[in-house]
Amino acid sequence: MNRHFRVWRGDSSGGDLEDFDVEVNDGEVVLDIIHRLQATQAPDLACRWNCKAGKCGSCSMEINGMPRLGCMTRMSTFTEQETITVTPLRTFPVIRDLVTDVSFNYEKARETPAFAPPAGVAPGQYRMQQVDVERSQEFRKCIECYLCQNTCHVVRDHEENKESFSGPRFFIRAAELDMHPLDDRTDRKQHAQQSQGLGFCNITKCCTEVCPEHIKITDNAIIPMKERVVDRRYDPLVRLGRKIFRRDQLEQPENMAPSTSEGVSGVGAGMTYTSARLPEGPPVGPDGRLEIAELAATTQGGPSPFGEDMEFPLPIERVSYHHPEPETPPRSPS
Repeated sequence: MNRHFRVWRGDSSGGDLEDFDVEVNDGEVVLDIIHRLQATQAPDLACRWNCKAGKCGSCSMEINGMPRLGCMTRMSTFTEQETITVTPLRTFPVIRDLVTDVSFNYEKARETPAFAPPAGVAPGQYRMQQVDVERSQEFRKCIECYLCQNTCHVVRDHEENKESFSGPRFFIRAAELDMHPLDDRTDRKQHAQQSQGLGFCNITKCCTEVCPEHIKITDNAIIPMKERVVDRRYDPLVRLGRKIFRRDQLEQPENMAPSTSEGVSGVGAGMTYTSARLPEGPPVGPDGRLEIAELAATTQGGPSPFGEDMEFPLPIERVSYHHPEPETPPRSPS
């Protein structure tokens, strides 16, 4: 059966919706249809995807205006006469077609102070109660699809807020580490309020609504963090101190500095702020299409995270697993 699709085509300079009639079979998802379009009608249609199992978060897109994962949106949820409109994530700059520049989120991840174990406790010596593990287990289900970041109106409708707002994904990271019994950072609540923009959130719960992992971002992370911030802010002694001292005289956390990690390959170091730079796409020919070498390459460009001198396939001495030798079959009795 053929169904009518409208897919956004274009790049950072502009674009428009294009109409397609494409075959749809039972049990297929929207990502299957995007792949069929690439194979039959639009070979240069750009779409980011990886696992096709709802666990990598790569195929984030907006389907009929709702931020969803393409691989988890079944065609059976739409009526046969319905036109399915597929557009890129609206909050982030478009690179090409359905691919957006989500580096904003990686910059915010780099600014989030990492877990810090207590002094004198070496890896392998960490001990936690099971109840502490279970308390933050929900937040570790995040697959970083950034649908919550995309749908949050604080940055979706106000580009100027991106510099001072980390977004729901990193609020749950702050909440997870704030309740971690071994985290030695001074005060993540204060950092979330002062540096991550926790106060911008007005708990409309749109992030919770679109989360494919069904994490209760607002109820279990943001609201409790806000409550703990209020408890501290309106403590009588703290209020008295704010009236006596100027802000620059108040005690500031010293160990809440942003992470200085440059990443595995170093290519992420020194990036300018997302909204201040144009998104970068692959080189195209005079007709605006990708070069055939780019499409047919066995490995895409970019430095290897394993180092510049690494060759693939790995030499046998670098492989940590070897198939067992076949057993010698027993001799049959003569």
